[in-house]
Amino acid sequence: MKAWQFTGTNKPLELNEVPEPTAGPGQVVVTVRVAGVCHSDVSALDDEGWMGLFPTLPRTMGHENAGVITEVGEGMDHWKVGDRVGLAPMFSDGDALGYGKWDGGFGPKLLATDDNLVKLPDEVSFELGAMATDAGLTAYHAIMTLGEVKKGTKVGVIGLGGLGYIGARVAVLSGAEVYGADLSLAARELADEIGLAGVGESIEEFADKGLEVVVDYAGFGVTTESGVNALSKFGVFVQVGMGKLEARLDTLQLITKQLTVKGSNSGTKEDLENLYELMRSGDLNPPVNLITHAEIPEAIDRLREGGVVGRLIAVYDEAQ
Repeated sequence: MKAWQFTGTNKPLELNEVPEPTAGPGQVVVTVRVAGVCHSDVSALDDEGWMGLFPTLPRTMGHENAGVITEVGEGMDHWKVGDRVGLAPMFSDGDALGYGKWDGGFGPKLLATDDNLVKLPDEVSFELGAMATDAGLTAYHAIMTLGEVKKGTKVGVIGLGGLGYIGARVAVLSGAEVYGADLSLAARELADEIGLAGVGESIEEFADKGLEVVVDYAGFGVTTESGVNALSKFGVFVQVGMGKLEARLDTLQLITKQLTVKGSNSGTKEDLENLYELMRSGDLNPPVNLITHAEIPEAIDRLREGGVVGRLIAVYDEAQ
């Protein structure tokens, strides 16, 4: 089978012939039906700071996946061939699909374990199922688990793309008062669809709203700084986006407003199950842009250029 593989910083993905996986004890083989393309894929390709996540190369990338189990290994009889599944990208030991020792879904098949398998309800499409595994899971965990958003919370969301759309929408569904910021006019035009109380180019436009929680899904340095500045006293700032690996913070703001700053990375299987329930209800239906497996490198270029609204999802031919 052929897979798109990472071979080093500032090198394009390579389409290489790789062996098909077989299920060992405690494993299943998942035939990938769809795989999401993420801004972190761009960062991994462009920023040598990510090389520590790749102890061996080449590595098949792709950490947002949904598909069907096609082989069940010893000790995994509670799963069966034909089960629809999403795959949480992070394992309990800190390893992740598409990094470390685990090949991801930019190839037709991958290995999974109980550590990251989640049943995908029949009512949820593979496309939404894959989006939820990273864009959804990461967005949900940051805003609901770490941000502790609930009914009546005043929330700021920076970046209304794949992650931010979901985070903002989940917060709205919880009854929060949500304000969003994005440089993209197309993204800001989603404000009514999401249910935002206000939208602008910078979250600092809403510094007078008493924001209790601000989540930065972009992470381009200046967004981190503006998010901290926009918070009210005793506010919580959650950093998710890694557009840049460094940011400047105003320590006067941190100290005088007694702010809390948290970093968020992925989420739990329980978060993903909660997301699938929201998607099953139809209340959470983020925009997707469908591409083919062959178009994954082009999709990465589109993300690199900016302006993409919604998640880019590669749909695989069942016979691939």
